[in-house]
Amino acid sequence: MATPLPSQLLRRSFVKTVLRRLIAAITVVGLIYGLIAVVYATKTIFKVKMNYAVVLERFGGIRQAVTDVGWHARLPYFTRIEQEVPLMNQTLQLGGTPAPMRIISKGNVALWTSGVLTYRIRNLNTWAIENLSPLDLLQGDYDGIVKDILQAQQVDRLISDRESIKEAIFTALKSRPINIGGPTIEKKYGVEVVSFVLKETRFGDKLVEASEEKKRRELIAEADNYAADQEASRIRKLYAAYLDGIQNLQHSLGRDDGSSDTALLQFLTQQKWATAYEKQQLGQNTVVIQNTRDDTPAVTLPAFNAPNRSEGEEDDQTAD
Repeated sequence: MATPLPSQLLRRSFVKTVLRRLIAAITVVGLIYGLIAVVYATKTIFKVKMNYAVVLERFGGIRQAVTDVGWHARLPYFTRIEQEVPLMNQTLQLGGTPAPMRIISKGNVALWTSGVLTYRIRNLNTWAIENLSPLDLLQGDYDGIVKDILQAQQVDRLISDRESIKEAIFTALKSRPINIGGPTIEKKYGVEVVSFVLKETRFGDKLVEASEEKKRRELIAEADNYAADQEASRIRKLYAAYLDGIQNLQHSLGRDDGSSDTALLQFLTQQKWATAYEKQQLGQNTVVIQNTRDDTPAVTLPAFNAPNRSEGEEDDQTAD
């Protein structure tokens, strides 16, 4: 029986043809993909997104801003993309970091503060072409203006009057020249200052502890002063009452020529000692009796609990 050789050869030839075409197609697709990848990687064809812009540097040093949204092409090796600039609202932290920055108030008190500026690029030529490293320059001017205003304030205003200070800083950033006769931030960088927020203004931890201790001592001193004032007021009232009593006694019992003043004074002194004797009777053996004559001796009485002696003993002592 004869073998169908021509049909087998045809099948083999068909398979080889399909394989060659498949390999060729894969090779072409790979080359096209590689070429596209190379073009995209070198940004020979680039895309400008919404609210973005691209700054091109052409051969000869000419710089051009591309703001049209969509795909664009450039000549490789003769042009290069210098930077891609967002045209949306952007934020700038005080001091360049979200962490609080240390400042010194007008009263030479150290505080920690933080703030954030929101701005938007309006003139790309001014921002990207007229300024070298515009973000670093803007950061320096922004920090300088804010610190000038903050450090010129008293410490109590920085803590309790943050609203007015925030508005003063916003006005300065938006419309005040950086130097006398110089441009404003908006004019210098081609931006619009959208807002400014003073996020935090606080004392350091050690200063807070010292302030609390000082406040505690002030409260204690205030309480002591109040008690001293009350005691002084009570003493003044007692002195006034005592003085009125003496004047009334002198007016009622004294003589017009003043000859009785010494006797009245001695009487008052005796009353003072009598009051002291009434308060502490235990162990007292001497009583001061009113005496208006200097030649009359004081009388000393025996103790109240002394035993009474018999009459016989007294007679014997008399006989002796």
